[in-house]
Amino acid sequence: MPSISFAIFRSAGVRFGLPLILAVLMIFSLESVLVSFSPYRGLLLVLPYVLLSLVILLSQPFNQGKTALTALLMMVAFYIIQNYLQSPLSDNQTRIIYVLLATLLPLNLLQLHLLPERRLFSRFGTGYLIFLVCQLAWGALVVNHFAGQDLSGLWDSYLYALPDISPLPVLLILLYLSVGLACGSAILKRNHGYDQAIFTSLLFAGITFSAFDQDFISSTAFSVAAVLLLLNLITCSHELAYVDQLTGIPGRRALETELKHLGRTYTLAMLDVDHFKKFNDTHGHKTGDDVLRLVAQFMQRVRGGAEVFRYGGEEFTVLFKGKESNECIDHLDQLRQDIANYEMVIRQYDDRPSNNQKGVKMRKKQSKQETVTVTVSIGLADSFPDHNPAAVLKAADEALYKAKKSGRNKVSQ
Repeated sequence: MPSISFAIFRSAGVRFGLPLILAVLMIFSLESVLVSFSPYRGLLLVLPYVLLSLVILLSQPFNQGKTALTALLMMVAFYIIQNYLQSPLSDNQTRIIYVLLATLLPLNLLQLHLLPERRLFSRFGTGYLIFLVCQLAWGALVVNHFAGQDLSGLWDSYLYALPDISPLPVLLILLYLSVGLACGSAILKRNHGYDQAIFTSLLFAGITFSAFDQDFISSTAFSVAAVLLLLNLITCSHELAYVDQLTGIPGRRALETELKHLGRTYTLAMLDVDHFKKFNDTHGHKTGDDVLRLVAQFMQRVRGGAEVFRYGGEEFTVLFKGKESNECIDHLDQLRQDIANYEMVIRQYDDRPSNNQKGVKMRKKQSKQETVTVTVSIGLADSFPDHNPAAVLKAADEALYKAKKSGRNKVSQ
């Protein structure tokens, strides 16, 4: 199902591991990969441009500006490689361009983490394009200035390389390793789609410059990177469509998709946060959002093969495939108890400090933080005697109303 099959690609482990595994496989089978692709040389020279252009164009409607900038940087780098780095690195000018490009590309990719998420085709994008053009102009001036000079001292000292291993200077290898660790940790820490795009581009750019003496290395590595960027973009677009942005669990569209692919036996449960409107009026909408996130976290711990969705507002849905209601009621009642027994600390958003140090001081001064408990009501129904998902969902909703009417904080069927 769409909501399930794409979920694996949204996990931090896969976003970090997939490009890393492909990069490692490419490194250890580099010669055979390059030989396999050699008959398609003409296609390989064009493919990165086509794929990266697709990424840039599709990033606009999906609001993935950083992914578009990443693709743009890779396209510019590939253009420079194909047009200015096709002569041997023993040529002084070629080597200068090689070192400049191998230095500026990872630094620019790292910088993307600090930029705001804006569309490429906007005033922000125009500003970044001007910044990029300025870098290219500066690079051209550097190349023209130093191309005719003897730089053997620089190559033998700061930019010393181990030719038997890689033409890339040792200092730049360390740069790629450190920037790679920073970009990889960003995926594991916050798991944004553009984090994977940056990490992927860095990995395959590093492979390109490290094995620069290999034929077709740039076109092959950049093509693989572009395919991964496209996969990342599709995953992010699916996330926007199917995942609730507030709670991080699948939303109503994902539920509607799942309801089209059910067997004859299943149970649906509708869950509603008790007195949510009153809670919002008393503590504010931001605290109300915290409540919804809390309920979603507890719902994800439900056992019995439960799949959870945010139905809308303060309503959630739980789906048990292959189970009747009497097999699910204990799991749902445990969920109800866990939520009711949890004391949630009320955050004072209006009085929040401007930095962490002030926050620590304020917490030390507060002798007791205000807490609140939240309860939920749950109604469930299974697919007997009516297998129609709409009818079962309606029956679960009626059971929810029954739980509300009989005092709330209950499970009814």
